[in-house]
Amino acid sequence: MGPEDGGGMAIPLINPPEETPPAEGSISEAHQERADGGVWEHPGVWVGLILLQSAVVAAFFIARTFGYG
Repeated sequence: MGPEDGGGMAIPLINPPEETPPAEGSISEAHQERADGGVWEHPGVWVGLILLQSAVVAAFFIARTFGYG
């Protein structure tokens, strides 16, 4: 190994380290990100509704067990 064949020296980067190199043959396009917010981005709301409904159904069956329904 010597200077004529690279000699183990680092190959200079075409793109800076913080940039992603372009992919060959890529047909993808940049897409616009959707805005933050909205009910779908708060799963705690949905979990709360499911737990509330579960409690209502459980209360119904408990009431029927003790003859209140």
